[in-house]
Amino acid sequence: MILTILCGALPSLGNLFAQGGLQTGEVDIIKQFNARLADAERFLFAPQLPPLDTFAKKQAYAIANRPLNVQYLPPRILPKTLQNEPKDPIYNGYARVGAGFPKAILVEGSYDLVNKEGLDVGFDLRHLSMNNEGKVENQRFADNDIGLHAGFHSDQGFSVSGNLNYSRDFLHFYGYTDLGDDFASELTYNAEDVKQRFSLFSGNVKLYNNQRTAGGIDYAASLDFYTMEDLYASREGGMDLVLKGTKWFEDRHPLTIQLETDFSGYRDSTKQSLNNFFLTPTYSYHGDRFRVKVGLNLANFDDEFTFYPILEASLNVVDNLVTAFAGTEGGLQKNNFRALTEYNPYLTSRPKLKNTFYSHYYGGIKGEYRGVQYRAQVGYKDVKNLALFLTNGDSIPRFNVLYDTGGIFSITAELRTQLIEGLELNGRFTQNFFSLDREEKPWHLPSLALNVGAAYSGIIDNLTFKSELFFQNGVPTLAFDGNPKNLNTLLDLNLGADYQFSDNIGAFVQVNNVLNNRYQRWQHYPMIGLNAVAGITARF
Repeated sequence: MILTILCGALPSLGNLFAQGGLQTGEVDIIKQFNARLADAERFLFAPQLPPLDTFAKKQAYAIANRPLNVQYLPPRILPKTLQNEPKDPIYNGYARVGAGFPKAILVEGSYDLVNKEGLDVGFDLRHLSMNNEGKVENQRFADNDIGLHAGFHSDQGFSVSGNLNYSRDFLHFYGYTDLGDDFASELTYNAEDVKQRFSLFSGNVKLYNNQRTAGGIDYAASLDFYTMEDLYASREGGMDLVLKGTKWFEDRHPLTIQLETDFSGYRDSTKQSLNNFFLTPTYSYHGDRFRVKVGLNLANFDDEFTFYPILEASLNVVDNLVTAFAGTEGGLQKNNFRALTEYNPYLTSRPKLKNTFYSHYYGGIKGEYRGVQYRAQVGYKDVKNLALFLTNGDSIPRFNVLYDTGGIFSITAELRTQLIEGLELNGRFTQNFFSLDREEKPWHLPSLALNVGAAYSGIIDNLTFKSELFFQNGVPTLAFDGNPKNLNTLLDLNLGADYQFSDNIGAFVQVNNVLNNRYQRWQHYPMIGLNAVAGITARF
């Protein structure tokens, strides 16, 4: 059988070796030959077969180098396959105008003059006034603010921002209407005789990097400045320069050095100045479940240095449910004319200005559980030159500032949650316990405060309800006979609603002091009772 196969294959092999080459690149393959081509290796051991030449290998390469020219059409992407989320419209302007009682006017708005990539310029303004003279003589006020802001963001890795603001606020010393039996006869004054006006011009400029530098360094420099005066020739100016640099290690451990120079000068018949310097280096280490921050606040005032250690540690006890923290910090807090009158606008025009020196030690827990974000903290603060307030005893009551040293033990708790879809709730509780060296009470400083707020937007589309409840204990003060007493308790309920008729036009209503509480935050100065403002809003 083998001999028969060999005899049949020899003529074919002879024809194969007789070819001088493949001129056309085509090969006729005999089916019977293909059936035995896999067994060709066996014939190498047969003595009657001639050796194979290498031309067969070239033949194989010639066949492989003739690829088929197949044309592939590019895929066609249909637009309907892309599902883009709708974008909220961007508005350059916003306005809110309303009126109400008692003789209330509200006007506020903002507009972006330039709003493009890398540059934004805009302004904002606000006016709010009320006049309750129908019930309390000269109980009226007016707040006026206008500001210009700008920002430049370079693709070179830095940004510059700044703003200029001017405010002109009016109020009246109507406390004489509450003196009661302290004076033999009922007092009355013209509005101009009890008028006060605060004019404030302020600004800020800031330079900072908007991209991490090659060396892993962030930098920032800011300058705040202001000048202000009241209607009784009291003037004050200030400047606060802050230089800050942060070096990041492994993109999570920052080393920060901050230098601050805070100057302010007050002038009426005399001059007073508060010039503070601060050097604050800190380092933070972030572990997987803990964070530690250490540093020092070196403060200088009147050529005297004070060192305040900075230490804060936090530990994630249960994954995002419970985080424990504790720390200490300290520094100087300015009681300049601007800060004091922002806290108590019925201040005398020539107060004594001092720094408050404090050291704060605190600890607590924070976290989130089933959508409820919470924070609870206890702390103790050593305070030197704590600002207290008492009336001057005049027929037009105004407040003097006096200072004391002591300690404050505090308990605070905060929470924020979304109870159901569309209903958000937040609250804050604060309890302070004062221990003073000289004064019997912390005059006009609250010890207990509770704030609760809620917003609901699930009943009707484009309609939002808001409510706020403020509770505060009656602050301690001195009666006309010199004995201590507490003013009445604050219980203030505010309700509001906003409705959007279209993308551009809406309406609002705000009702304040629904319970008509006649609380006195400052002795002899009762709050305005029930009041409301309603109006329209526009976006353009």
